[in-house]
Amino acid sequence: MITDLGDTDQLYPRVTICGLPDNVLLEIFDFYVNHPGVDWVTYKSVWNRLVHVCRQWRHVVFASPHRLNLRLLCTNRTPVQNMLDVWPQLPIIIRPDPNYSMSRPQNTRNMTAALKLHNRVCEIDFWYYIPNLLLREIGAITEPFPALTHLTLESRDKKAPHLPNSFLGGSAPRLQFLRLGGIPFPALSKLLSSTHDLVAFHLSDIPHSGYIPPEAMVITLSTLTRLQELTLEFRSPRSPADRANRHPLPITCVALPALTSLFFKGDSEYLEVVVSRIDTPLLNHITIRFFNQLLFDMPLLGHFISRTETFKASNRAVVDFNDDCIELRVSSRGSELLKLWISCTPYDWQLSSIAQVCGSCLSPLPNLERLEIFHSRESRRGGQLEDDIENLQWLELLHPFTSVKQLALYNNKIVILVARALQELAGERVTDVLPALQSLVFIRSLGSGPTKKAIAQFVATRQISGHPVAILREY
Repeated sequence: MITDLGDTDQLYPRVTICGLPDNVLLEIFDFYVNHPGVDWVTYKSVWNRLVHVCRQWRHVVFASPHRLNLRLLCTNRTPVQNMLDVWPQLPIIIRPDPNYSMSRPQNTRNMTAALKLHNRVCEIDFWYYIPNLLLREIGAITEPFPALTHLTLESRDKKAPHLPNSFLGGSAPRLQFLRLGGIPFPALSKLLSSTHDLVAFHLSDIPHSGYIPPEAMVITLSTLTRLQELTLEFRSPRSPADRANRHPLPITCVALPALTSLFFKGDSEYLEVVVSRIDTPLLNHITIRFFNQLLFDMPLLGHFISRTETFKASNRAVVDFNDDCIELRVSSRGSELLKLWISCTPYDWQLSSIAQVCGSCLSPLPNLERLEIFHSRESRRGGQLEDDIENLQWLELLHPFTSVKQLALYNNKIVILVARALQELAGERVTDVLPALQSLVFIRSLGSGPTKKAIAQFVATRQISGHPVAILREY
């Protein structure tokens, strides 16, 4: 239960329940404040109301601080220096109110006053944004935070100051959730070495000044055996010169036995190093966003996917063209396992990039039975999808899908382009691409006369080769 210090808004009526024993009141309070549908915004003033109803209620609340999860909520508009002595010495949550500016000196002083009680602070949550002035003051804190379980610091300033080696005294042994956004912290490994309970670790908008080499990142992760969520999101790709000057550390393979979710944004080279050195038996979802690059040679990512048990059951892949990116989604029985974006604009570049990725990552998955291709948005660039893409590029995309039994084509443009490409497969070459194909599925349209002719020629050639393909329609 969280109370906002000094909050006197009349959010709840005062209702007195008379004649109930303490243990019954405790059960009622526990059910009410710990209900899954109640968040901190809803019940932040409940404690303030409860303890002012009557002496019995106040006794029940203060006698069970752990069960009721009592917390003091300090915001940027809380008169912390005047109010902390009024309440019992309970854990403190520092969470600014986004509706009130933190640019005023008094509001900053409210936050720093609460931070001085480092032995009681259990959450620091600047999820909205943190001014550089306050970030510098937080970075200057050298005392350890033994009660801290959640830490979120997000900056919108592209020149945010870095966190020093001495941040939090390098010790937060109970830390379970860590999110840093746009804030360089080169000495991150020192802080993480002090905790073994981290469940969620999110680094987003990582600037160049906060770059951690992939080998060092793996070493940093090596002690986080309870980690379930991992995010590594870079602001921009590293330059070729930066990558050339990297000094790889000795190969270290680590186990992350509890990891279930991985989000990565960066270049493929960095991801290749990371996934080649971690073992994640419970991983069931990967989200990847690559920057624009010419080559995607990722055999190590393919090996990582193939040795992860959950991905062996993948049975459906979707390729989706967008105006500013190409997207690949892989799922199993309706559950999405992999989502991958490549940020680029020209359609032929999109197709070339995704063909390379599929060739590297998906060929080891023997149970992929359905492939869907569509263009989810009409182009706003003035050009047409078919003007940019050659038949050979489509065949390169289809080539890795050796186990696909059903090819589904959405949108008239996609039908036309794929039909033209399949028409080039004649004679013995007809099974060079999609050798296991059993049906072509068209969503709403079979295309124009020339397109229908191309499809008919492909179907006839497959029939002669002894590998017939049926034509299906879906609406």
